[in-house]
Amino acid sequence: MIVRIMGEGQWKLADDKLDQLNAVDTDLEKAVSAGDEDGFRTAFGALLEFVRSGERVPDNELHDSDAILPPGDSTLAEMRELISGDGLIAG
Repeated sequence: MIVRIMGEGQWKLADDKLDQLNAVDTDLEKAVSAGDEDGFRTAFGALLEFVRSGERVPDNELHDSDAILPPGDSTLAEMRELISGDGLIAG
C-alpha cells in the first residue's frame, strides 16, 4: 500500500499493516467526530507517525497512492471536511 502525505511525499506500507493503519485512522475519526482538539492532535500525529514508519518512496519515483493524507499542520476544522464515515483511509 502506498500512502501520500501531502507536501511530504509517499511511503510504502506492508499489506499486513492495513489493520493497524485502519485502527489508528478510526481513533482519528472518533476524535474529529467528537470535536476533541487534543484527541485529534494525538490521533493525527499517530497516523502520520505510523505512515512515516514505512519505507519512504524516493522523490524521483511516482506511484499511484492508495490513500492521501492531508499535511501535518491541518486543523480540526479542515479535517472535519475531509473525513467521511470511513475515516481518511478507506477499508
